[in-house]
Amino acid sequence: MPVDRGGTSSNTTTGFEVVGQRSKDSFARARLVFPDGTSRVTIERNPEPLYLERGAGSYVFDVDGRRFLDLNCNFTTLIHGHAFPPVVEALSHQLQRGSCFANPTKGEIELAELLCGRIPQVHRVRFVNTGTEAVLFAVKAARAFTGRSKIAKIEGAYHGAYDWVEVSQAARPDNWGDFAAPKSIATYRGMPDGVLEEVLVLRFNDVEGARRLLTLHARDLAAVVLDPMPSRGGLTAPKSEFVAAIQEAARSNGILVIADEVLNLRQGFQGSAARYGLVPDLVTMGKIIGGGLPIGAIGGREDVMEVFNASAGPPLLPQGGTFSANPLSMTAGLVSMRHLDHAAFDHLETLGNIVRDGIAQAIEKRGVSLCVTGAASLFRIHPMKLPPNDYREAYLSPGGASVMKELTRFFAANGIILPYGAASALSTPMTRADAEIIVEVFAGFLDSNQGKMDVIEVQT
Repeated sequence: MPVDRGGTSSNTTTGFEVVGQRSKDSFARARLVFPDGTSRVTIERNPEPLYLERGAGSYVFDVDGRRFLDLNCNFTTLIHGHAFPPVVEALSHQLQRGSCFANPTKGEIELAELLCGRIPQVHRVRFVNTGTEAVLFAVKAARAFTGRSKIAKIEGAYHGAYDWVEVSQAARPDNWGDFAAPKSIATYRGMPDGVLEEVLVLRFNDVEGARRLLTLHARDLAAVVLDPMPSRGGLTAPKSEFVAAIQEAARSNGILVIADEVLNLRQGFQGSAARYGLVPDLVTMGKIIGGGLPIGAIGGREDVMEVFNASAGPPLLPQGGTFSANPLSMTAGLVSMRHLDHAAFDHLETLGNIVRDGIAQAIEKRGVSLCVTGAASLFRIHPMKLPPNDYREAYLSPGGASVMKELTRFFAANGIILPYGAASALSTPMTRADAEIIVEVFAGFLDSNQGKMDVIEVQT
């Protein structure tokens, strides 16, 4: 099936200029006001960024008028795609009534009721503005509840821009240390040594290592922060015995388990922790629960969430924010989540299976050293023969990085935005035909670059 680019059709190609002149002109202007021409380090460039003008459903349109199937979805946020009509209508109504107040609104109660009724272990909720804030306050809540200061986290896992959870999120082969005892590595120049000393780093899916290290450091640990399927760690499912080891060591030693569901809540009606048998004490949420607007939430056991309770005097943990629980985010989130029913998740699961199975079959047919991981509406392609078990195995070699850059450029040249080195996301407006186009373009890449596959250094 040919790929449609804004009303025109062609077979898979590399002759398409990915970044148009208007995007190039916009970037030239941006470099005069931003340190590197952008306001987010996550912006991808080819070599300039693609500037977008609007989005509709599963597609986005750049400033040069070209249409792209969007597999980024603003870093997995837009599970209903762009300009989802029910959200647009609800926001239009709310804007006429007010955008933010110092007082609470009924909207925050309704969204909290939905989350408490749907997500296991979420008995009480506090709203914030970002996933970073959600993780930040979950860690603080664990400290306030336990009286301990240290945390454990997974090597390579991303949990936002809070010093303690940033530790080792970008570790490299030349500094990440021994297999059995990963080092705590600074993510930016000047990160305090005291932060590094307060973070225990675990390897994902290392069953014995997790059990041993958590037990060894138990008396100082407030919590272990666990993304059930870390995107930057490979988007690989956790082993059931790994989940069991984390929970057993935590329960035995009074350590709280924080499930970071900011990205992976989209894996099912009840989220990814329920999917993989994790029973957390605290859950952090964001992205999809805001319907495309800024949001974050901390949820959890009633007794743990009591640290926020200010009704009888100063709370153990004060928490507030000018835009926390603002009515626009509450409105968009409530409408979006209400439309994420079982049928919507079944649709996304079906599309995800079509894409992952199709990519795997294309790889097997051509005998190249690539693989695909993911679940539900998420997938990630790796330049290696076997699916990685953790961040170290997913780490890109120079040859692998080159192949992935070519892959993302090839997809863009064929009208599809494919994230580089991160999770690709499907959305509810997508169709079976969209899923099949993704597979077709990937197969076209393999056929067009067969000779380049030998640059991949297979990692073990």
